Amino acid sequence: MNIKPFYFTLTLLSSLILTGAALSSFTVDPLSSAVNADEAFKYRKITNNAFTNNEKLEFRVHYGLINAASIVFEVGPALVQKYDRKCFNVKAEGKTLKSFDWAYKVRDRFETFIDAEAMAPISYNKSVQEDKYTDNDLVTFKHNSKKLFGVKGMLDMPVYTHDVISSIYYVRNIDFTKSKVGDKFPLDVYLDNKIYNLGFKYAGKETITTDIGKVKCIKLVPTLIVDRVFKDQEDMTVWISDDENKIPIRIKAKIMVGSIKVDLTSYSGLKNDFKALIKK
Repeated sequence: MNIKPFYFTLTLLSSLILTGAALSSFTVDPLSSAVNADEAFKYRKITNNAFTNNEKLEFRVHYGLINAASIVFEVGPALVQKYDRKCFNVKAEGKTLKSFDWAYKVRDRFETFIDAEAMAPISYNKSVQEDKYTDNDLVTFKHNSKKLFGVKGMLDMPVYTHDVISSIYYVRNIDFTKSKVGDKFPLDVYLDNKIYNLGFKYAGKETITTDIGKVKCIKLVPTLIVDRVFKDQEDMTVWISDDENKIPIRIKAKIMVGSIKVDLTSYSGLKNDFKALIKK
């Protein structure tokens, strides 16, 4: 049984897969601003319309028909100071259910500090325990020098490179109002001392039925590398709410052995009214 995709699902709930996802041509990053090395660095300013303090999102993970794991994302109660920048403190935790631990036990924790103005990470750490495998990481993003410093080494990075958790909250602030089916969006993401040039496509809108009711959604499709996990470049689809919150509602992915499905089961502390949820 190939359980490794649980780790991918947790860390890449933003729909960006780190098994080598890549796009050869992108539209301009909709939220980024060019940085001239000859000028004094100034952090970009992005209006955050999507989330706020005390937001909590809970998800259920299915491996085929098996209810296998849970994922929780939570934004801290207040902005915190990190290297002279005011930041959102976001934590994510993923774990297999006790009834599934016999097959493959997962206890993953991630934490990021997202600059409240630039919507870019300042610091990131992770603690991963998957069966007998463990791994820890801690990095600091220096966007002004385009360098990343961590316990695993120093890397040159594109300005406004994201970690796997901050990328989710960044994508939630992209305005898809004028997007057309097939439009592509780039994203540079750090994980395990590597930087991945990732991306996804806008795939239109769809109303889906979920545990929380019918939800009007925006569909996003990451482009994947066909390898030992995925059979096709477009074997994953992500649905996010078609409102200002843009919260992840569902993820579905086909893998070499079976399938993965992630559904939102609970939410609280949303910044805006959940207008995408169709009330009975």
